[in-house]
Amino acid sequence: MRIEDIDPPRCQDGASDHILRTLDAFGMHWDGSICYQSQQQQSYLHALAQLQQQDLLYPCICSRSQLQAKTIYPGNCRDQFTPSEQASAWRIKVPNMELGFEDLILPAYEENLAQQVGDFILQRKDGLFAYQLAVVVDDAQQGITHIIRGADLYQQTPRQVFLQKCLTLPTPSYGHIPLIINDTGQKLSKQNLAQAISASQGPLLMSQALQRLGQNLPGELMGAPVAEQLAWSIGAWERKNVPAFYQDPVPFLQSPLP
Repeated sequence: MRIEDIDPPRCQDGASDHILRTLDAFGMHWDGSICYQSQQQQSYLHALAQLQQQDLLYPCICSRSQLQAKTIYPGNCRDQFTPSEQASAWRIKVPNMELGFEDLILPAYEENLAQQVGDFILQRKDGLFAYQLAVVVDDAQQGITHIIRGADLYQQTPRQVFLQKCLTLPTPSYGHIPLIINDTGQKLSKQNLAQAISASQGPLLMSQALQRLGQNLPGELMGAPVAEQLAWSIGAWERKNVPAFYQDPVPFLQSPLP
């Protein structure tokens, strides 16, 4: 179990406790102690030091306004070695080569980081660490072998594969599932003010989730207790039935099962 509270200013009080209670109510139990990213700073600093020793990092003082119209970082600070008193972020030098991975659900994907992304940030000017670095370090420390997550992170995976190679860390197997959207086409997320799921609706929501993941849940288990649906899923799961879509084409509406 990992709580990704890497950006404390954006974390709401009590949010992590609510997440844990909700997972428990949905039968999602975890092994071992909980990893909080906000407590992993020394591990991230150690990773940065490894990359610095390989001459892969450089300080960047570019402001957001300077880069506002840029979709790919133009490398303004890459070869600037003049010391500056300005606060700086740390970027990693990416190679001009194709880098890809095999996905468990979506097609294989590759991209040229230099041409499609540019040197990306690993530590921000305010000292906070970037998601890309944090998850790579944490995945290795926690012994993660398989990662199943939303398709919105599909195209970010080559960056993580690159960091794993630089840090000589193992690359997990990745699988990306469709995003659930609302009736206006937005991803269900707190950023889009999506309603939090309710533990009291656990049986209904579990049935809907299994259906959207392409699993042929028997009619008699529709709306059954969560534990019964999970027990069936463990034995009957068919990965090949998970839709290979970026997003679910049917908007999610909180309504009773038919």
